[in-house]
Amino acid sequence: MSEPKKINIFGATGSIGDSTASVIAAHRNAFDVQVLSAHSNVDKLARRAKDLNAKYAVIGDDKCYEALKDALSGSGILAAAGRDALLEYAQTPADISMMAIVGMAGLEPMLATMKGSRMIAIANKEPLVAAGPIVVQEAHRRNVTILPVDSEHNAIFQVLDQRNPEEIERIILTASGGPFWTWALEDLKGATKQQALAHPNWVMGAKISIDSATMMNKALEVIEAHYLFELPHNKIDVIIHPQSLIHSMVEYCDGSILSQMGASDMCTPIANILSYPNRLKTPGKRLNLNDISSLQFFEKDDERFPAIPMAYESLSAGLYSSIALNAANEVAVGAFLNGKIRFGDIMNCIRIALDSIKEQGISDLDSILSMDRYARSVTEGIINSGLQQKTVSQI
Repeated sequence: MSEPKKINIFGATGSIGDSTASVIAAHRNAFDVQVLSAHSNVDKLARRAKDLNAKYAVIGDDKCYEALKDALSGSGILAAAGRDALLEYAQTPADISMMAIVGMAGLEPMLATMKGSRMIAIANKEPLVAAGPIVVQEAHRRNVTILPVDSEHNAIFQVLDQRNPEEIERIILTASGGPFWTWALEDLKGATKQQALAHPNWVMGAKISIDSATMMNKALEVIEAHYLFELPHNKIDVIIHPQSLIHSMVEYCDGSILSQMGASDMCTPIANILSYPNRLKTPGKRLNLNDISSLQFFEKDDERFPAIPMAYESLSAGLYSSIALNAANEVAVGAFLNGKIRFGDIMNCIRIALDSIKEQGISDLDSILSMDRYARSVTEGIINSGLQQKTVSQI
């Protein structure tokens, strides 16, 4: 019997953390949990650390340290808190680290994990979107393997033959269309928070659910795929597939199209990555082909979902634009979730921000973080001034 894999989970209390814990719990002898982290959910982090017999539990909010320490009292699990502690424990040696911290907050921990982990499972796409060249370069330098957890990128990972890249015609990312695919354009502007969070196929966290509703999730996936698979963006396409059963496809030069199918359950791609290069039986849902009456595909609608054209625009413009796109989106989505702007204002905020930010050279982590802060400030200014309530042509 092989030695259990040492694993760290950063972002252990979110939806990806839940699915990862389910896979590990179903194969307790296959994994040796080292570090779990969360931002501020002390109770859930403590329970999860005990359930998985973790060695360390790190809470990002340093004000939560005493509460976490008390919750873990007598368990033998070491508690730590704060940003510095997170970056320190991110370097804990492991066979694989699951990166599921939401947003750009996951970038520095991801880079830190490369100092101690052989493989990085990426579930948070934002660091690759905003810092793809640096993340990929650092992985190559340290001989770290990056493995995609997103169902679409994991599907590509499973069917893409990178031995002969010239034979790849294109990769095709599928998108469900989210909860508003069939809505009239005028009705979209006033969609409520509850309606936007109600994804028809997937159970996800709040931020990614809103991204799915605007299709920004797919836009960010286009940029992520560019870096993950080292393909030019003119070889990356998006198609609407409302059933979310085919998770993505690769078309080769001979006309063959290979796809990966599965139920809409994150346990499947997570099990695939955690067991790589082998496979594990997943505790998630199974796809019964007898229950499928049809598979539908539709051309994406750029008027309804302008986020996707923004992604290609940002890739053409340069890394500064991808950083700005991601930052503006995070701020706008946060404002919508907090009731400050309407659903229809999200894309206006991002469009105005992108048009306001001039090209800047990005060469290292400091310049990435500086641009990220600047783009957030610009977007917050747009929201505070109410500019997002106007169309771009009115400004």
